[in-house]
Amino acid sequence: MRIEEDLKLGFKDVLFRPKRSTLKSRSQVNLTRQFTFKHSGTQWQGVPVIAANMDTVGSFAMARALAGFEMLTAVHKHYSLEQWQQFVAHSDESVLRHVMVSTGTSEGDFAKTREILALSPALRFICIDVANGYAEPFVAFVRKMREACPNHVIVAGNVVTGEMVEELILEGADIVKVGIGPGSVCTTRVKTGVGYPQLSAIIECADAAHGLGGQIIGDGGCTCPGDVAKAFGGGADFVMLGGMLAAHEECGGELVEVEGAPFMKFYGMSSSSAMDKHAGGVAGYRASEGKTVLLPYRGPVENTVRDILGGVRSTCTYVGAAQLKELTKRTTFIRVREQENNVYGKE
Repeated sequence: MRIEEDLKLGFKDVLFRPKRSTLKSRSQVNLTRQFTFKHSGTQWQGVPVIAANMDTVGSFAMARALAGFEMLTAVHKHYSLEQWQQFVAHSDESVLRHVMVSTGTSEGDFAKTREILALSPALRFICIDVANGYAEPFVAFVRKMREACPNHVIVAGNVVTGEMVEELILEGADIVKVGIGPGSVCTTRVKTGVGYPQLSAIIECADAAHGLGGQIIGDGGCTCPGDVAKAFGGGADFVMLGGMLAAHEECGGELVEVEGAPFMKFYGMSSSSAMDKHAGGVAGYRASEGKTVLLPYRGPVENTVRDILGGVRSTCTYVGAAQLKELTKRTTFIRVREQENNVYGKE
């Protein structure tokens, strides 16, 4: 047993230090980024914000809505092949280019993913998603998928430390998903005692990935547009959002009425709700590691997206970054004990 005593930070622990800027308006900030991915050689251009592959967020309808903003959607893995066929048949390539096909690591998942990818050459992204990206069978699956799909962009996760980011990239991942336990409906840290404060995880993992020519996704922990900006400032190439995009019209979640007001169910993918729905209940050898909550229904996702992107643009103007890719180079974080004045409640 050993203890690391250097402080690890989450988004709530820091603020950006403002810097002189020549920008006159938020409208001058360009949030579009262009990437050429390490193994596939594929090029992609867009706004690097991703809807999480949760069945209450990463829906086909969300993919259509976010593609209009040049954003990505990691479509959840519980759609059938027939549902994918219908989606591809009714979606133009501009939507499909902004879709990640999510998969687990079973033989069935592998075969199904290959069948989905065969539906259209515009489906370029594979998101191999497990809770514990440190397991050797997971690494072997990443290697297997790379061998089978040499020209596709492979996302793999989740991990939170540099050495595992390096291993996954060396085994075939183009992008590594970073985050264990920070999500709003994740209880992994409570149930297992395992985790890593998200901002420090992003900083460490981005350094490891960029040294090898890979990229990372900051996955989880964002509660407001300022957190999204902090993730980018810490070095994340992409930021994945769950709770911030939940409870919208496009989510496909279950609507319920509470005292005359509409609410939508939102739950973690390791929760008992998810396992009851997709796996016949919580297996006897494991515990539920997610919450189920009711969120006020928020209508179309468009206004929320504009608020998020507007907040990030504003961050860039405060630190003098004309383009999103410049933000991390213009970032100085200051440690703080308070974030906002809550005398009239939280925003």
